[in-house]
Amino acid sequence: MCPVTHSCGTMTQTPIRPAATVIVLRDFPDAPRILMGQRGAKAAFMPNKFVFPGGRVDDSDAAIDLMTPLPEACAARLRHRAQDTTPTALAAAAIRELWEETGQILGHPAPWPDAPDDWAGFAAKGFRPHAGGLTFFFRAITPPGRPRRFDARFFLLRAEDLATDPDDFSDATDELSHLSWVSLSQARALDLPFITSVVLGELAGLTEIAPPPSVPFFENTDEESLFHRLQADPVTPTEPTTPR
Repeated sequence: MCPVTHSCGTMTQTPIRPAATVIVLRDFPDAPRILMGQRGAKAAFMPNKFVFPGGRVDDSDAAIDLMTPLPEACAARLRHRAQDTTPTALAAAAIRELWEETGQILGHPAPWPDAPDDWAGFAAKGFRPHAGGLTFFFRAITPPGRPRRFDARFFLLRAEDLATDPDDFSDATDELSHLSWVSLSQARALDLPFITSVVLGELAGLTEIAPPPSVPFFENTDEESLFHRLQADPVTPTEPTTPR
């Protein structure tokens, strides 16, 4: 938690909410491009920044019946130190946010007559969500002192796994503007959050989309900022180090 001092001198805490982000890769690995958009100038969190699609986990996400689950290697790492959420909730949030912010669908054709309200538009397209194409790739907690804080899990996804035309953003909401596919070099020239720049560095050395040998975890607490790598055995991560 992050203590915040108000003008009266009292202390309050900014809760850390679980979140999910999707890094959609196109033309990988020959000339990879990634899907990004710009947050609005009036956004409370990271205004004007270019980001990957994503957002916080909703309470209803844990109850979504995914037609295809996450790969077990990814689910095991997601369960590590995640008392406030589940792999299913994180995957569902990633798929839902991708749909809401870009109009892109990760799903299988199937009727969904009892879809929750948040998924009504998704279901109306004739799909149900599946998570088989998602790969857990990165985790980071927003540092203290920010108006909102998230424990964000980043997922990789091939554009080929989308059920929709990757150039059609007509069903997107207005949460992100300037949605486009950009190369890694083009992305680095944009106005980015710090952690997005770090993720781009990890992407630069990517040779395949599969559960990696370890997952970077930037853990920002009130006391210190730690860097872990979550290994294949999620209960025995490497010893954390304090970034200089």
